[in-house]
Amino acid sequence: MFFLLAKRSLLGLLLSCLCLSWAQPVAAQKKPGPTPAAPAVARRQLAAQRTPTPIKLDGVLDDAAWANAPVASQFTQFRPHPGPTERLPTEVRVLYDDAAMYVGAKLVEASPDSIKRELTQRDNIGNTDFFAFFLDPYRDHLNGYGFFVMSTGVQFDCRYSPANGEDGAWNAVWDSRVALLPDGKGWSVEIRIPYSAIRFAQAPVQTWGMQFFRQRKADNQQFTWNPVRPEVDGFVNQWGELTGLENLHPPLRLSLTPYVSSYINHYPYNEQGKRNTSTSFNAGADIKWGINESFTLDAILIPDFGQTISDNQVLNLSPFEVQYQENRAFFTEGTELFNKGGLFYSRRVGAQPLGFGDVSGQLAKGEFVYQNPGVTRLLNATKVSGRTSKGLGIGVFNAVSAASYATVQDSASGQQRQVMTQPLTNYNIVVLDQSLPHNSYVSLINTNVTRAGSTYDANVTAGLFRLVDKKNKYAFSGQLNYSQRRGQTLNSEAKIDDQNGYKYYLNYGKISGNFTWNVDHGIESDTYNPNDLGILFGNNNVSQSVNVNYNKYEQFWKVNNLYTSAGIYHSLLFKPLLYQNYGFYSSANTTFTKSFITTGFNLNVDPAKNDFYEPRTYPLGTYAVRVPGSVNLGTFVSSDYRKKLAYDVNAGIRLYAVDDRLADRPRRAGYGVTLSPRYRVNDKLNFRYTFDYSLKVNQVGYVNDGFNDVYPQDQLYRYILGSDVLLGRRNVLTLTNTLAINYTFTNRLSFTMRTRHYVSTVHYYDFARLEPKTTETALPGYQRNHDNSYNAFNVDAALVWWFAPGSQVSLVWKNAQATFLEANEATPLYFDNLTNTLNTPHNNNVSVKVLYYLDYLTLRPRRG
Repeated sequence: MFFLLAKRSLLGLLLSCLCLSWAQPVAAQKKPGPTPAAPAVARRQLAAQRTPTPIKLDGVLDDAAWANAPVASQFTQFRPHPGPTERLPTEVRVLYDDAAMYVGAKLVEASPDSIKRELTQRDNIGNTDFFAFFLDPYRDHLNGYGFFVMSTGVQFDCRYSPANGEDGAWNAVWDSRVALLPDGKGWSVEIRIPYSAIRFAQAPVQTWGMQFFRQRKADNQQFTWNPVRPEVDGFVNQWGELTGLENLHPPLRLSLTPYVSSYINHYPYNEQGKRNTSTSFNAGADIKWGINESFTLDAILIPDFGQTISDNQVLNLSPFEVQYQENRAFFTEGTELFNKGGLFYSRRVGAQPLGFGDVSGQLAKGEFVYQNPGVTRLLNATKVSGRTSKGLGIGVFNAVSAASYATVQDSASGQQRQVMTQPLTNYNIVVLDQSLPHNSYVSLINTNVTRAGSTYDANVTAGLFRLVDKKNKYAFSGQLNYSQRRGQTLNSEAKIDDQNGYKYYLNYGKISGNFTWNVDHGIESDTYNPNDLGILFGNNNVSQSVNVNYNKYEQFWKVNNLYTSAGIYHSLLFKPLLYQNYGFYSSANTTFTKSFITTGFNLNVDPAKNDFYEPRTYPLGTYAVRVPGSVNLGTFVSSDYRKKLAYDVNAGIRLYAVDDRLADRPRRAGYGVTLSPRYRVNDKLNFRYTFDYSLKVNQVGYVNDGFNDVYPQDQLYRYILGSDVLLGRRNVLTLTNTLAINYTFTNRLSFTMRTRHYVSTVHYYDFARLEPKTTETALPGYQRNHDNSYNAFNVDAALVWWFAPGSQVSLVWKNAQATFLEANEATPLYFDNLTNTLNTPHNNNVSVKVLYYLDYLTLRPRRG
């Protein structure tokens, strides 16, 4: 009865909010006079000046062309207090010629000591001042480029898009220099951005969106040339304009980045017939070709990703896979179009073979798995992307991975045979994204995975939209997906089950102002599955929520700002229609004015819920683990990073309602703490240590007991895996220690080392059989030991030298080891786990890689 009342109340609130939200814009149109939103600020404009000769790039604005160029000044503070005009002036000029755009800026400071100059690696911003230049060549107010130069000369570049927000993974080839002003009270910067680094339309006269940005780290202040109001939704749409661009012609964009790499790998097998040390040599290239003024083809031939940083491996006790971060540059750069709709999980390309875990089930008597590659070999990958002058973005991605085979061997005869774990596979994505007025868009995305032979193929098509009113106050967005799978499972004649499925999502709300809100609703059908090229964390859902936010951006009392949020959510199983969960959440955070300490909290109240995924039985709905109601409280404190010693602290506790059936057991709870101090020795050397502690007490979870095992023979306690589900009550303790060391020699040469040790131990103290619905029957006679501990240890050390724009040499050492101990071998003691980890054989890999950037425009013969 309580569930029905709660369900009706929530649905009633949703309908009321929807009706109110639709009524508000109509009422606003009928009323004369200003709306509650603040009036729009006119865009500032700056005229670019054509220069007859290229600028000498040395950071000193002494070229004659700078003196005659119009000046942009009088910046407005953006953080921490929006609105005031800058006290220490900034002057910026923009020049251009037929090959590049030049930006020169003078940034005045109170004294030489006021300039913060911590050296960092490229694409990292530390305790330093910076100047940034932003461009929106198509003036669609959605997509743009960002070029940052630190006071040390270190570069950072990024792309801006609705799909990725600020995407720092994007890299371009451009040049910059910095210098101190003659009196030392400030610094200057010169930037050269070749037209090959950006995309723009062919037109006699053009106006581009543009913004300048300055950070003064001494006072933790940031300033923009065109005012940016934090209460207004969007960033690119609040830029100014660059005028006076005449007779610009997009150049032929053609570059080649060949590479060579060499690896030495050592693992102490110490077995006859196996070499402990192996070597390899690789060569390949990355090709970029500007097909026309708008579109670029980017292809990688014979890729080598051996130097990417190691994954943070964890013990996964959940029913869902672990999503790892993408660290391969080709799959992170310029992927804003392909990430539309969340259908592209790039780790699928070149990932673990489809049948990696099924090889043991195909062994004949006396056979064992001799070799089973854990990743597929990527043969090539290509992407074409761009945007026309009419705002139509087009993206095409294609990659091919080779067939993968495991080797099994007969223990008696020594004969070997191959078992296919994945056929030759083609991955493809096509995206159409049309920008619309008022920061709106519509998009169409299709992903396709085609496998050789009869192994099934997969296809997902999605349509997206976001419609914003003229005042940038209300937005209505949505998404509709349709997935298809056709064919047979790998190495089988069985047809794939979930052949067709769908998903939709709708969201409406107020997006600008101090007070914002939104309501949403979505459905994922029980057969929706984008997992072949995307990632799925559980379909078969009906969900809805209401969220409200109140943010205060101006200084008051002793704080700079205040951000608050609260909401309710509710979800059902889609098929059959059954209750899953509902709850309430809230959060708040603020930054203090004098100390710049940021602190906040989050609170979640979750009544009892049904977990249909934990039992690992399909189709969903027959079994569910009943999770008692709980309250979660978390808090964090982050200190001022300008200080040599700074820290981040996070802590949280979740307490569950008392279960009368378990009065003699510890109360179910979860505890977590993260401590992360950092120490900056000087402007070149810094350390950061992170300690993570997590303890789950009396957690109930699925236990994998093997196949066709019967324990014991007594009918009362008979348990057969596959008919019912075995659950265990367990304590899970997880500790992670991570130490990062960074030493930066110059703005082009740096050394980094990251060491991580992760250990998770699981102790079971009783078991139960989960019967249909949520009934649990205790199994006091079940004695099998399922305790386990998992250790992962990694060292990633890299010395990187950017010896020329776009060109680098990297020397990398990687040390890796992982162990999974079960039953009596498992130990809950941390130092025993650490000792075992250090004494277990490790894999060591040392590699050298050289990339050299070749641009056709610099290599072509000069006329005359």
